[in-house]
Amino acid sequence: MRVFVNGEVREVAENATVADLVAELGLAGKKIAVELNKEIMPFSFYANQTLTAEDRLEIVHAIGGGQQDARDDAFVIAGTVFHSRLLVGTGKYKDLEETRLAIEASGAEIVTVAIRRTNIGQNPDEPNLLDVISPEKYTILPNTAGCFTAGEAIRTCRLARELLGGLKLVKLEVLADQTTLFPDVAETFVAAELLVKEGFDVMVYTNDDPIAAKRLEEIGCVAVMPLAAPIGSGLGIRNPYNILTIVENANVPILVDAGVGTASDAAIAMELGCDGVLMNTAIAAAKNPVLMASAMKKGIEAGREAYLAGRMPKKRFASASSPIDGLFF
Repeated sequence: MRVFVNGEVREVAENATVADLVAELGLAGKKIAVELNKEIMPFSFYANQTLTAEDRLEIVHAIGGGQQDARDDAFVIAGTVFHSRLLVGTGKYKDLEETRLAIEASGAEIVTVAIRRTNIGQNPDEPNLLDVISPEKYTILPNTAGCFTAGEAIRTCRLARELLGGLKLVKLEVLADQTTLFPDVAETFVAAELLVKEGFDVMVYTNDDPIAAKRLEEIGCVAVMPLAAPIGSGLGIRNPYNILTIVENANVPILVDAGVGTASDAAIAMELGCDGVLMNTAIAAAKNPVLMASAMKKGIEAGREAYLAGRMPKKRFASASSPIDGLFF
């Protein structure tokens, strides 16, 4: 029976358990963590979890600092491991086919959707967004876009949970006004506290205020998402030192949300140490959205690798690259 272990095909016996595989790999008793089909598996489950054909396992251990391979880099939100640090939205595309192609080109694993009233009486054969971005392929992240009060946002999350079969992961945003689309932080605090108490895993949009970001973490949000610039503006990161302060003080993933315009903006966010970037307009409003989605994917990857590599220190004066010793003049 074929399974995949750390991306490689491996044959295992029928009815083999995770514990059997771990022993076969010579890892019994070692300090490891196992992810089965993108779900973290507690050690106590190894002996009773039977493997099935095509199962995908990731087995990891700790290594010395500085040896991380960016190609195998991953991060965790609400207990789920993700390998793509680019999250994308689904609005503003010309049609569903362009939506599908752009999302595929982005390599994103998490895709945001807005929750709106259904169009009563529409053609039953009309394509549905969830037919294009299947929940079997992507993690669907419902958001509360367009909500201006905590009450509206809470109702939207509850409806989204019903729509998506009990899904707990939501993106919370409570806006202050139509002109700036800045977050109403006070209302966001209220909504976040109630949603966390109701068992939602809340990823929360906020401004680039380190104090507000820390407060949202303390409330129990699973990820904090400060804006780079106003939603849809494409201005890039306006306050990089605020973002850096948020990252340095966080114990949950920090993802830049809103304001990215091009791939270099995404790279800068990743170089600051952010765990990911969420964007929509930067891709959908490009002249070639599919190509821009591919560029954004590369920008995220390059920025992350640069962060892991550790940039050279900035200097005031020049420093020759070639040695001076041995000059013949």
